[in-house]
Parts: sequence; C-alpha cells; structure tokens
Amino acid sequence: MVKTMIHLEFSKESTAGLRGRQSVRTTFRLSQRSIHALSILARQLGIKQKSLFDHLIDDTLALKTIAREFDDFDNSVQRVAKTYVVSRKTLENLEMVSVQYDTPRDALVEFSIERILPLIAREKVKHAKRKRVLREMQHYVDAGLVLLQKAENDLGVEDPVFLELYSMMKRIKNSCRNIDDCVVRGNSMDSF
Repeated sequence: MVKTMIHLEFSKESTAGLRGRQSVRTTFRLSQRSIHALSILARQLGIKQKSLFDHLIDDTLALKTIAREFDDFDNSVQRVAKTYVVSRKTLENLEMVSVQYDTPRDALVEFSIERILPLIAREKVKHAKRKRVLREMQHYVDAGLVLLQKAENDLGVEDPVFLELYSMMKRIKNSCRNIDDCVVRGNSMDSF
C-alpha cells in the first residue's frame, strides 16, 4: 500500500490571515458603564467578550464614522484600565483608524461599545418577559405535580397513564430548569 503525502502550501495572504486571528492582550481606559455593557451582552448572548469586542471593532466603516464625528472625550467621566484579549487584526484596525483620524483608541472603543446599548435595552425588555414566563411556568409545574400525585393515588405507579404523565412532567421540569438558567444568566442586566 502506497501512502500519499499531501503537500500544503500557504500563500502570504493566508499566513497573514492566520496571524490576524492571533489573540493579543491590550489595555483600554473605559468607563465602568462600557465595561459592564460589554460583559452583560457577551454573557447574555453566550459568547466570549473577545468575539463581541472583535465584532464591534472589526467594523471599519463604523469606526471611521465614530472617528469623523468625534468631538471630545468627556474627561469628567471616570475611566479605569481594563485589559482585553482581542485579535491582532482587530487591534491593527483600531490603531489604523485612530492614527488616520487622530482619535484616541479609548474613545473609539468606548463609542463602539455605546452602539450596543440599544441591544441591551431590548434584551432587558425581553428578560422581564422571560421572568414572567418562568413564573407562569413554575405555576404550571406546581399544578402538574398536583395532578401527578392525584394520578399516582388514583391509578398507581404502574398505570400507563400515570407513567405517561410522569414522563411529561419530567420533561417539563427539565425545560423549566433550562428556562431558569436562561433567566439567571440574564439577571446581570437588571443592574444596568
């Protein structure tokens, strides 16, 4: 049996693309509100902050729009240094726009994060509805457990109707637990 060896070649473009995906650490001075917003949304969406950060800063058109409209970075707002992991490409993009438009990197990052605030507001509204659905679901589970107990008393644990009801309640309780996990994950939005 003859083994063939596959020969792979990488162009300069593909190796540059791979280098662009490398993660790097960088520090920005941001308001607590921006730091909190990024953290909340990443958690709510179930993605890493790096992915959300890269998505916001990779949008060159939006960065340039922010830089063109930039007036002043409000120095009355207290900012703290926060280190993030971002892709090398994202950082290069940020640096390029910052230099090209003579706009501070921190300002570009903070205003990019401000773009997600309407999304957080919409998610807060949905979160309140999820909490209401969870409460209703818990009442439903409680009523189902009462019915299950009644079926056990009336029919016995070997009866096919009881077993079907038991199986259904088990699935409903699992779904309720999953909904509860979703609500708990979103509770951090309540403080925003």
